Amino acid sequence: MRGGWLLAVLALAAAACAPEPQPAHPALWKVSGPRGEQAWLFGTIHALPRPVQWRSAAVDDGLARADRIVVEVDDLADAQRMAAIFARLSRSPGLPPLRQRLRPALHGQLDHLLAKAGMRESAFSDVETWAAALMLARAGQKPDEAANGIDRAVIAAAKGKPLVELEGAEAQLGIFDTLPETEQRDLLAEVVADGGAVAGEGARLAETWRKGDMPAIEAETRRGLLADPELREALFVGRNRAWALRIGTMLQGGARPFVAVGAAHMAGPQGLPAMLRAQGWTVERVQ
Repeated sequence: MRGGWLLAVLALAAAACAPEPQPAHPALWKVSGPRGEQAWLFGTIHALPRPVQWRSAAVDDGLARADRIVVEVDDLADAQRMAAIFARLSRSPGLPPLRQRLRPALHGQLDHLLAKAGMRESAFSDVETWAAALMLARAGQKPDEAANGIDRAVIAAAKGKPLVELEGAEAQLGIFDTLPETEQRDLLAEVVADGGAVAGEGARLAETWRKGDMPAIEAETRRGLLADPELREALFVGRNRAWALRIGTMLQGGARPFVAVGAAHMAGPQGLPAMLRAQGWTVERVQ
């Protein structure tokens, strides 16, 4: 620990004052097949305002029996690499000012959001629209909220088991980067109109995730940016379809994956449990 004994004492004091982890009962499904195939689907949340106790007997059983951990991105802790990928994909010269990429009715909300985030509009002069939306959406997030995210906790719990990426950071950001400009502007408009909140990561959704309230989570997938048909296909349905095919292939090959992805991807008739049922697998919720 840098800073000597004083910082060490301060850190211990802060830990002593830290809130106790909140109890959580997030949704978990077991997938099985006619020849004994098994997989587990665990809905995560990428950021939380405080730590939670997410482990349970059912989750631990899945983690113990799985032969691999399947996540969206496996190097979440490598902030430098993430930043480098983001910088390479997000910059283009000659872009119009940010407010010109929004309808005039949202200019006041943009100004408010920039002030709240401590940003200047000039900082976005060469930032592509999708990237500006993500930057504004994350600007108000406290550093420890991402550290409390359950994706990282699952990766830490892997204990040497192979990690399998469904996308990886570059492919995930590439989904945004390849959106048509009209859809990127719809994304930016939704972020600005919502005051910087990211669909699926607000305090309301954190509470529904802790309770495993999938109907409420499914309702969230039908508002905001996911209510836009093109964005819904690119960011939600299309990804779920690709992931379900990969998980099905793993099962057919004899793998036993513990799949931990954002809980919204588990929700409703276009979620992973429903898609895997449509492939012929038996899927039952066990938590």
